[in-house]
Amino acid sequence: MHIESDIKLGFKDVLFRPKRSTLKSRSEVDIRRTFTFRYGGEWTGVPVIAANMDTVGTFQMAEEFAKHEMLVAVHKHYSIEQWQQWLATQPETIYDHVMVSTGTSNTDMEKLTALIQAEPKLRFICIDVANGYQQAFVDFVREARGQFPNHVIVAGNVVTGEMVEELILSGADIVKVGIGPGSVCTTRVKTGVGYPQLSAVIESADAAHGLGGQIVSDGGCSCAGDVSKAFGAGADFVMIGGMFAGHDESGGEREEINGKTMVKFYGMSSDTAMNKHNGGVANYRASEGKTVLLPYRGPVENTILDVLGGVRSTCTYVGAAKLKELSKRTTFIRVQEQENRIFG
Repeated sequence: MHIESDIKLGFKDVLFRPKRSTLKSRSEVDIRRTFTFRYGGEWTGVPVIAANMDTVGTFQMAEEFAKHEMLVAVHKHYSIEQWQQWLATQPETIYDHVMVSTGTSNTDMEKLTALIQAEPKLRFICIDVANGYQQAFVDFVREARGQFPNHVIVAGNVVTGEMVEELILSGADIVKVGIGPGSVCTTRVKTGVGYPQLSAVIESADAAHGLGGQIVSDGGCSCAGDVSKAFGAGADFVMIGGMFAGHDESGGEREEINGKTMVKFYGMSSDTAMNKHNGGVANYRASEGKTVLLPYRGPVENTILDVLGGVRSTCTYVGAAKLKELSKRTTFIRVQEQENRIFG
């Protein structure tokens, strides 16, 4: 047994310190970024990603996100035929704004291979598991890199620098960072495992950038300010689930309760998801997600504009003319416990 005594922080534990700025308006801020990936290829766009949940990462969401040059990690439960039918209706530029999500089973690899063979223009592969520390996961990432040498591979989730480095050296271009911070994730409650998200991002970004890789901060953003904090901490991309759920494009069953329209949103390790896609929860494991009802929120464009407007505004407060400069201009102030209770 070992106890780390270093302070670890989440998004609610800090605020940005404002700094002198020459920017006259948030409209002057460029929130697009250009990345050159370790294993080849380049991408330019707004580095916000809708999470690969079947109540968020839908084809309809991808169509809307593409208008804003953002990305969607499309959930893995669409069939190859559904992918082909949808792509046939989309412009060529859609390939820059979708990620193909996959698990790590043999069936997952067979399906991924068949889809990429059928649609070779798909650029991004998102290999997603709850526990990225298993050797079998590292082996799958290495196998995927050998199978798809020219694709951009996103892999996770992990929360520590040494594992970020191992995944990048094994073939990942981008590593997904976050265990337990999501609004419908119960990993921390069920297992006692986790890592405060802000510190996880800071440490993981340092490790990834030293190897020419990038990271995605995945989970824990409940408002636009949290998205800015993730970028300020060094995240290259930010993945969001709950904030983009409950919209027209999100998927999710709707219910009328007391005259209000509610939309079902659940974690992909929840009872709901496993009953829907896997025939139930296996008797050797516990559910690590929950199901909630969210108020229906209308078109997702309003939320997109709110998030991107918040990030631009953060940049004006610290004097960052480009999103790329935000982490260099960031000084975080720790919030005292009493203030955290009041404003958190």
